[in-house]
Amino acid sequence: MLAPDSHSAPTTSHRQRFQVRPLLPGVMLCLAAAALSSGLSLLLPGISALIIAIILGIILTNVARLPAALSPGLGFSSRQLLRIGIVLLGLKLVLSDIVDLGVPLLVAIIGIVTIGLFGTVLLGRVLRVSPHLTLLIACGFSICGAAAVVGAAGVTDPDDEAEKDTVTAVALVVIFGTLLIPLLPLAANLLGLGEETAGMWAGGSVHEVAQVVAIGGALGPGALNAAVLVKLARVLLLAPVVSILSVRQRRIARDALTDGQSGSRGTLPPLVPPFIIGFLVMVLLRSFFAVPVPVLAVGDLLQTGLLAATMFALGCGVKVRDLSRVGFRPFVLAALSTLLVMTVAFTGVTVVA
Repeated sequence: MLAPDSHSAPTTSHRQRFQVRPLLPGVMLCLAAAALSSGLSLLLPGISALIIAIILGIILTNVARLPAALSPGLGFSSRQLLRIGIVLLGLKLVLSDIVDLGVPLLVAIIGIVTIGLFGTVLLGRVLRVSPHLTLLIACGFSICGAAAVVGAAGVTDPDDEAEKDTVTAVALVVIFGTLLIPLLPLAANLLGLGEETAGMWAGGSVHEVAQVVAIGGALGPGALNAAVLVKLARVLLLAPVVSILSVRQRRIARDALTDGQSGSRGTLPPLVPPFIIGFLVMVLLRSFFAVPVPVLAVGDLLQTGLLAATMFALGCGVKVRDLSRVGFRPFVLAALSTLLVMTVAFTGVTVVA
């Protein structure tokens, strides 16, 4: 028997190299941008590395023509690095801290997310925004910003056929969440809210964790801790919401297969996405085991870096000319969703307080 030709087929290691090599230029650019964003955030107190990263991505893609060789790595960063970052985000959550918020406030937080989700979906129907984009906006504005948008897109659009919706929803999260950084403290001052109540309102209203930290710091030391705890309680609801969306998508996919349709709508996502399982494992690890401080510090650094790299990659997908073609309806929906979540959060925290 003749020995197989060593050149007839690539070995496993060769195939892995061929798969990884196209990713390297884009991934390295994203990691470099994340490092630059982290450095700039030290020079610009109050501005998150994540916000800087997505702004850098938007600027770069709109002033320069990015080489096609960057596309595979940018796509990988916007999906896979984001999921790893969400897993590490679980290390920020301690269940006992969330429970200590008390049943009334926890009920209010569940109400914020639930009413925010369903209310935004209803508003989207009224405004005739596409159902998928509406769902992504609802998740991002009601739960935890870009992480929720991409987490939801991971199960509702597994093959990235509607990537434009993901990019649009993330851009809206950044725009409207950033607007709240100066506006919410001003509103809290006009309403005469105390620091802790104002902090809870910020945690219940604002989209990104980093934006909440910025607002909490502006409101005062008494507000920052309350804002972060309420926000992290909303982040914890990412797991059940994405799992419910996965079950819903499986039902849609089964119906498509039954009807003889093909494509991504026929793809069955996992019942619970692996990154959500990882996120919950990190939450349990942090909650029930004494995780060394250096490990937490490294985890926080990696989480920030990976999410910043993801934000840069997503920013590179935001073409101003394309965003202008989206029309005014998604912007109106984003504004109304922000007002809805802020109103529900204000009602909830003032009743509890």
